[in-house]
Amino acid sequence: MAVPISPTKSKNRRAPGAPRKAARPAASDAVKLSSVKMSALLEPAASFDPRLLLTKLSVGKSSREYLADESVFSQGDPADAVFYVQSGKVKLTVVSKSGKEAVVAILPQDSFFGEGCLAGQLLRMATASAEQKSTVIRVEKQIMLDLLHQDPEFAERFLAYLLSRNIRMEADLVDHLFNSSEKRLARLLLLLANFGQESKPIPLIAKMSQETLAEMIGTTRSRVSFFLNRFRELGFVDYDGGGMHVHSSLVSVVLHD
Repeated sequence: MAVPISPTKSKNRRAPGAPRKAARPAASDAVKLSSVKMSALLEPAASFDPRLLLTKLSVGKSSREYLADESVFSQGDPADAVFYVQSGKVKLTVVSKSGKEAVVAILPQDSFFGEGCLAGQLLRMATASAEQKSTVIRVEKQIMLDLLHQDPEFAERFLAYLLSRNIRMEADLVDHLFNSSEKRLARLLLLLANFGQESKPIPLIAKMSQETLAEMIGTTRSRVSFFLNRFRELGFVDYDGGGMHVHSSLVSVVLHD
Protein backbone atom coordinates (compact mmCIF):
# COMPACT_ATOMS: atom_id res chain seq x y z
CA MET A 1 0.00 0.00 0.00
CA ALA A 2 1.38 3.39 -1.00
CA VAL A 3 2.11 5.74 1.85
CA PRO A 4 0.81 9.28 1.25
CA ILE A 5 3.52 11.88 1.32
CA SER A 6 2.59 15.20 2.87
CA PRO A 7 3.95 18.29 1.15
CA THR A 8 7.00 19.75 2.84
CA LYS A 9 7.21 23.42 3.71
CA SER A 10 9.81 25.42 1.84
CA LYS A 11 12.52 26.83 4.06
CA ASN A 12 12.51 29.94 1.94
CA ARG A 13 8.74 30.55 2.23
CA ARG A 14 8.06 34.20 3.07
CA ALA A 15 6.16 34.75 6.32
CA PRO A 16 2.91 36.73 6.09
CA GLY A 17 3.63 40.44 6.13
CA ALA A 18 7.37 39.97 5.65
CA PRO A 19 9.01 42.21 3.03
CA ARG A 20 9.95 40.64 -0.29
CA LYS A 21 13.62 40.18 -1.08
CA ALA A 22 15.01 42.49 -3.70
CA ALA A 23 15.77 40.78 -6.99
CA ARG A 24 19.43 40.30 -7.75
CA PRO A 25 20.47 42.74 -10.49
CA ALA A 26 21.50 41.23 -13.80
CA ALA A 27 25.12 41.56 -14.90
CA SER A 28 24.12 43.91 -17.70
CA ASP A 29 22.41 46.16 -15.15
CA ALA A 30 25.69 46.36 -13.27
CA VAL A 31 27.36 47.60 -16.43
CA LYS A 32 24.72 50.28 -16.83
CA LEU A 33 25.33 51.47 -13.27
CA SER A 34 29.07 51.49 -13.80
CA SER A 35 28.72 53.31 -17.11
CA VAL A 36 26.53 56.13 -15.89
CA LYS A 37 27.73 56.69 -12.34
CA MET A 38 30.90 54.71 -11.79
CA SER A 39 32.31 57.28 -9.37
CA ALA A 40 29.43 56.63 -6.96
CA LEU A 41 30.94 53.21 -6.19
CA LEU A 42 33.83 54.88 -4.40
CA GLU A 43 33.89 57.19 -1.40
CA PRO A 44 34.80 60.78 -2.31
CA ALA A 45 37.94 60.58 -0.17
CA ALA A 46 39.21 57.71 -2.31
CA SER A 47 39.89 59.97 -5.29
CA PHE A 48 43.60 60.11 -5.97
CA ASP A 49 45.42 63.42 -6.37
CA PRO A 50 48.33 62.76 -8.77
CA ARG A 51 50.05 65.96 -7.62
CA LEU A 52 51.10 64.07 -4.51
CA LEU A 53 53.50 62.07 -6.64
CA LEU A 54 54.97 65.12 -8.34
CA THR A 55 55.55 67.02 -5.11
CA LYS A 56 56.97 64.16 -3.06
CA LEU A 57 59.49 62.81 -5.56
CA SER A 58 62.74 64.72 -6.04
CA VAL A 59 64.89 61.86 -7.43
CA GLY A 60 64.27 58.75 -9.51
CA LYS A 61 61.88 60.35 -11.95
CA SER A 62 62.19 61.79 -15.42
CA SER A 63 59.83 63.52 -17.83
CA ARG A 64 59.64 63.17 -21.60
CA GLU A 65 57.40 64.36 -24.42
CA TYR A 66 56.12 61.82 -26.94
CA LEU A 67 54.68 62.44 -30.38
CA ALA A 68 51.51 60.69 -31.56
CA ASP A 69 52.10 56.94 -32.08
CA GLU A 70 55.54 57.10 -30.44
CA SER A 71 56.22 54.13 -28.17
CA VAL A 72 56.73 54.56 -24.43
CA PHE A 73 57.57 50.87 -23.96
CA SER A 74 56.92 47.67 -25.91
CA GLN A 75 55.41 44.33 -25.04
CA GLY A 76 58.18 42.11 -23.69
CA ASP A 77 60.38 44.99 -22.45
CA PRO A 78 61.75 44.81 -18.87
CA ALA A 79 59.19 46.10 -16.36
CA ASP A 80 61.30 48.43 -14.24
CA ALA A 81 59.27 51.63 -13.78
CA VAL A 82 55.83 53.15 -13.26
CA PHE A 83 54.57 55.84 -15.63
CA TYR A 84 52.23 58.80 -15.19
CA VAL A 85 50.42 60.68 -17.96
CA GLN A 86 51.01 64.35 -17.19
CA SER A 87 49.27 65.51 -20.38
CA GLY A 88 47.79 63.88 -23.46
CA LYS A 89 46.65 60.26 -23.81
CA VAL A 90 48.40 56.90 -23.89
CA LYS A 91 47.16 53.76 -25.66
CA LEU A 92 47.82 50.24 -24.35
CA THR A 93 47.79 47.44 -26.91
CA VAL A 94 48.49 43.70 -26.84
CA VAL A 95 49.63 41.56 -29.77
CA SER A 96 48.93 37.81 -29.85
CA LYS A 97 51.37 35.18 -31.13
CA SER A 98 49.43 35.11 -34.39
CA GLY A 99 49.96 38.87 -34.80
CA LYS A 100 46.45 40.03 -33.93
CA GLU A 101 46.45 43.36 -32.08
CA ALA A 102 43.89 44.46 -29.49
CA VAL A 103 43.53 47.83 -27.76
CA VAL A 104 43.38 47.31 -24.00
CA ALA A 105 42.78 50.90 -22.93
CA ILE A 106 43.12 54.56 -23.78
CA LEU A 107 44.53 56.27 -20.69
CA PRO A 108 43.71 59.97 -20.24
CA GLN A 109 45.70 62.66 -18.46
CA ASP A 110 46.46 61.94 -14.76
CA SER A 111 46.55 58.16 -15.31
CA PHE A 112 49.21 55.74 -14.11
CA PHE A 113 50.34 52.70 -16.08
CA GLY A 114 53.07 50.10 -15.90
CA GLU A 115 52.38 49.46 -12.20
CA GLY A 116 52.57 45.70 -12.77
CA CYS A 117 56.27 45.89 -11.97
CA LEU A 118 55.32 46.65 -8.34
CA ALA A 119 53.68 43.21 -8.09
CA GLY A 120 56.64 41.29 -9.47
CA GLN A 121 55.94 41.57 -13.19
CA LEU A 122 59.29 41.17 -14.96
CA LEU A 123 58.26 41.88 -18.56
CA ARG A 124 55.70 44.26 -20.03
CA MET A 125 52.45 42.53 -20.93
CA ALA A 126 51.39 45.29 -23.32
CA THR A 127 52.76 48.06 -25.52
CA ALA A 128 52.22 51.68 -24.44
CA SER A 129 52.26 54.42 -27.06
CA ALA A 130 51.15 58.03 -27.21
CA GLU A 131 47.70 58.42 -28.73
CA GLN A 132 48.48 62.10 -29.26
CA LYS A 133 51.28 64.45 -28.27
CA SER A 134 51.80 63.62 -24.59
CA THR A 135 54.07 64.28 -21.64
CA VAL A 136 54.83 61.18 -19.58
CA ILE A 137 56.69 60.94 -16.27
CA ARG A 138 58.74 57.82 -15.56
CA VAL A 139 59.25 56.76 -11.93
CA GLU A 140 61.83 54.09 -11.14
CA LYS A 141 60.39 50.95 -9.59
CA GLN A 142 62.43 51.12 -6.37
CA ILE A 143 61.64 54.81 -5.86
CA MET A 144 57.93 54.06 -6.16
CA LEU A 145 58.19 51.12 -3.75
CA ASP A 146 60.05 53.25 -1.20
CA LEU A 147 57.38 55.95 -1.40
CA LEU A 148 54.58 53.42 -0.92
CA HIS A 149 56.31 51.97 2.15
CA GLN A 150 57.28 55.30 3.70
CA ASP A 151 54.08 57.27 3.14
CA PRO A 152 50.89 55.45 4.27
CA GLU A 153 48.62 58.27 3.05
CA PHE A 154 50.12 58.18 -0.43
CA ALA A 155 49.92 54.37 -0.44
CA GLU A 156 46.24 54.47 0.56
CA ARG A 157 45.34 56.96 -2.17
CA PHE A 158 47.35 55.13 -4.81
CA LEU A 159 45.60 51.88 -3.84
CA ALA A 160 42.20 53.61 -4.08
CA TYR A 161 43.13 54.78 -7.58
CA LEU A 162 44.06 51.25 -8.66
CA LEU A 163 40.85 49.83 -7.17
CA SER A 164 38.72 52.36 -9.03
CA ARG A 165 40.42 51.37 -12.27
CA ASN A 166 39.87 47.70 -11.42
CA ILE A 167 36.14 48.41 -11.09
CA ARG A 168 36.25 49.95 -14.56
CA MET A 169 38.05 46.89 -15.96
CA GLU A 170 35.49 44.51 -14.42
CA ALA A 171 32.69 46.57 -15.92
CA ASP A 172 34.46 46.44 -19.29
CA LEU A 173 34.60 42.64 -19.10
CA VAL A 174 30.90 42.31 -18.23
CA ASP A 175 30.13 44.80 -20.99
CA HIS A 176 31.91 42.61 -23.56
CA LEU A 177 30.16 39.48 -22.32
CA PHE A 178 26.57 40.69 -22.15
CA ASN A 179 26.01 43.86 -24.18
CA SER A 180 25.61 44.39 -27.91
CA SER A 181 28.36 46.10 -29.89
CA GLU A 182 26.14 49.18 -30.22
CA LYS A 183 25.82 49.53 -26.44
CA ARG A 184 29.54 48.84 -26.00
CA LEU A 185 30.37 51.66 -28.41
CA ALA A 186 27.98 54.08 -26.71
CA ARG A 187 29.45 53.24 -23.30
CA LEU A 188 33.00 53.67 -24.58
CA LEU A 189 32.24 57.11 -26.06
CA LEU A 190 30.64 58.23 -22.78
CA LEU A 191 33.65 57.04 -20.81
CA LEU A 192 36.08 58.75 -23.18
CA ALA A 193 34.08 61.95 -22.67
CA ASN A 194 34.25 61.51 -18.85
CA PHE A 195 30.48 61.31 -18.40
CA GLY A 196 29.71 59.72 -15.02
CA GLN A 197 33.24 60.36 -13.75
CA GLU A 198 34.41 62.57 -10.90
CA SER A 199 36.28 64.83 -13.29
CA LYS A 200 34.44 67.37 -15.45
CA PRO A 201 32.96 65.95 -18.68
CA ILE A 202 34.89 66.72 -21.87
CA PRO A 203 32.19 66.36 -24.55
CA LEU A 204 34.72 66.93 -27.35
CA ILE A 205 36.69 63.73 -28.01
CA ALA A 206 39.90 64.11 -29.98
CA LYS A 207 40.05 62.35 -33.33
CA MET A 208 40.28 58.56 -32.97
CA SER A 209 40.22 56.09 -35.80
CA GLN A 210 37.27 53.78 -36.25
CA GLU A 211 39.74 50.89 -36.30
CA THR A 212 40.85 51.79 -32.75
CA LEU A 213 37.26 52.04 -31.53
CA ALA A 214 36.49 48.68 -33.15
CA GLU A 215 39.46 47.03 -31.44
CA MET A 216 38.41 48.43 -28.07
CA ILE A 217 34.86 47.03 -28.20
CA GLY A 218 35.60 43.84 -30.11
CA THR A 219 33.81 44.39 -33.41
CA THR A 220 34.55 45.44 -36.99
CA ARG A 221 35.28 48.91 -38.36
CA SER A 222 32.20 48.72 -40.61
CA ARG A 223 29.94 48.10 -37.60
CA VAL A 224 31.49 51.06 -35.76
CA SER A 225 30.90 53.24 -38.83
CA PHE A 226 27.27 52.10 -39.00
CA PHE A 227 26.60 52.86 -35.33
CA LEU A 228 28.38 56.24 -35.43
CA ASN A 229 26.24 57.28 -38.39
CA ARG A 230 23.14 56.21 -36.48
CA PHE A 231 24.25 58.14 -33.36
CA ARG A 232 24.79 61.24 -35.50
CA GLU A 233 21.37 60.93 -37.16
CA LEU A 234 19.75 60.67 -33.71
CA GLY A 235 21.65 63.73 -32.45
CA PHE A 236 23.75 61.84 -29.92
CA VAL A 237 27.07 62.85 -31.51
CA ASP A 238 28.26 65.34 -34.09
CA TYR A 239 31.57 66.21 -35.70
CA ASP A 240 33.72 69.22 -36.41
CA GLY A 241 37.35 69.73 -37.36
CA GLY A 242 38.52 69.18 -33.78
CA GLY A 243 36.92 65.80 -33.17
CA MET A 244 33.63 64.32 -32.01
CA HIS A 245 31.09 65.99 -29.73
CA VAL A 246 29.42 63.46 -27.42
CA HIS A 247 26.09 64.53 -25.93
CA SER A 248 24.80 63.22 -22.61
CA SER A 249 21.68 61.95 -24.39
CA LEU A 250 23.82 59.06 -25.69
CA VAL A 251 23.34 57.40 -22.31
CA SER A 252 19.85 56.41 -23.48
CA VAL A 253 21.48 53.83 -25.77
CA VAL A 254 23.24 52.22 -22.80
CA LEU A 255 20.11 52.20 -20.64
CA HIS A 256 17.75 51.01 -23.37
CA ASP A 257 16.72 47.33 -23.19
